[in-house]
Amino acid sequence: MIGRPVTYHRLSQDEVDNICQRHANLLQGRMNGARASFAYKVIEGLDLSGRNLSDADFSGAVLAGANLAGTNFTSANLFAADMRRANLAGATLRRADMRGAILRGANLTGADLSQADLREGAIAQVDREKGLAIITHEQRPNEAVEANFTGANLSNSKMTGAIAQRADFSDAVLIGARMQRANLRGSRFPGANLEGADLSGADLTEADLSHTVLIGTKLDSARTRGMCTDGALTDTPTGPELAANADETAKALEAHALWCETGGKQGAPSTFDGADMRGLKTLSGRNLTALQARGATLYGLDLGGAQLQGARLERADLRMASLRGADLRGADLTGARLNNADLRGAKIGALLLPNDRKLAASLAAAVLRYADLDGADLRDISATGADFSYASLKNCDVRRARFTGSCFTGTKLPGDFREHAEDLAGAVDLDAA
Repeated sequence: MIGRPVTYHRLSQDEVDNICQRHANLLQGRMNGARASFAYKVIEGLDLSGRNLSDADFSGAVLAGANLAGTNFTSANLFAADMRRANLAGATLRRADMRGAILRGANLTGADLSQADLREGAIAQVDREKGLAIITHEQRPNEAVEANFTGANLSNSKMTGAIAQRADFSDAVLIGARMQRANLRGSRFPGANLEGADLSGADLTEADLSHTVLIGTKLDSARTRGMCTDGALTDTPTGPELAANADETAKALEAHALWCETGGKQGAPSTFDGADMRGLKTLSGRNLTALQARGATLYGLDLGGAQLQGARLERADLRMASLRGADLRGADLTGARLNNADLRGAKIGALLLPNDRKLAASLAAAVLRYADLDGADLRDISATGADFSYASLKNCDVRRARFTGSCFTGTKLPGDFREHAEDLAGAVDLDAA
């Protein structure tokens, strides 16, 4: 842009559709393909939803109020783009260059911004009187004031110096995010995961970090007046610590497995109620039938393929845990926190007992926001008052399952969900799922 002034050109919906089609042709190796370039184009209020615009150029573009829901912007250039009030719900912005972008009031619910660059940035041009000038929008670059990042994936994103006062990061995944010197005054982070994030020098005045994950989070020189961290999970142990290399713990787990394998004739059952089990790292494939870990902290633990039939896990913290393929038949997960847990292919149905009796698994009042239950067996389950907001229940077997009063805001449900579930009385947002 050096040597000539920046000019903006407004596009029609038809022109946008044509550019997007040529970009699709390029990505698919078809004739008449060309990389989409919307640099300094005004496409305010237009519809680009659901497109694949990876690697496209939107530098300096005006997308205010545009519908960008579900659009793929992987590695796209969104440098200094104006996306105020844009709908970016469910969009993919992985590795996108968003330096200097304006996101004031934008909806980024459930968007994937992992490794995106949201640092400061500005566009330069020659000014006859001032020399090299900076083009700015109404606010400073990279502004995300009042933006909605609820449930967004911002892992390893770069937000150094970002302006995001009163932004909503509820349930967002910010693992490893770099937010040094970011202005986050009055922003909300309840339920967010800030493990390993760097907020050094950030302004967190009056910020709500209740029930967040603050493991390894750097807050050096941060301004924290009025900041709320009630219920946050930190590096401080939440109860008796269990370490993977501790002889006592190893012996207890071995005795528990022997007790399970011999039908209680040898060994002894293990009880870890209230324990902090994070130090175990993995219990993958272990025989933990009838394990008792009420109120225990199992955050991020690998329990893939574990045998947890009849386990007592009421109020346990299983956020970010891997339970893929685990056998949880008859388990009691009442009030458990399973946010962002991997439960793909898990067996959470009823446990068959002698005399043809069934012990149904319980997810009553459990929180499974953004959890992945794709292909899980949920037959006969009792999930009264559970929160499945934005979770994936695709391909789940829900025959005879009871979801009385459960919340399904943004949930991905199987097509036969209503037909096979036994009780959906009082379910919230079922029509919006």
